Amino acid sequence: MHSSRVYAVIIDAPEAEAARSADFWSAALGAEARPFPPAPQFTSLHQALPGLVTAVQAVDDAPRMHLDIETDDVEAELGRLTALGARPVARWQECHVLRAPGGHLLCVLPQESDAETFRAGATVWP
Repeated sequence: MHSSRVYAVIIDAPEAEAARSADFWSAALGAEARPFPPAPQFTSLHQALPGLVTAVQAVDDAPRMHLDIETDDVEAELGRLTALGARPVARWQECHVLRAPGGHLLCVLPQESDAETFRAGATVWP
């Protein structure tokens, strides 16, 4: 058995448009835009979606949105999602990028949130 939950909603914007995108989403969602120094390609949208990390990510690709799923067992979650039809695309650090049926990207990463938040929002899978 393992557990997982949606951890983040990421707004991917082409690098040249990322700052404007962060300004737009900050104003649209009423959230403060904050740089994220450990990973400068991200601008956090503080409390835009309470309980979820929300950020704009500068990417070298087309604009899109994607979900990050955190889990206490990455291999089990990857197996569950691929059995549902997702296909592996890439890996970046500890993040596994998958493409879901329909073409949307999602990332699977080890548990990032504190234990209480994770337990409260996670689904336990057999």
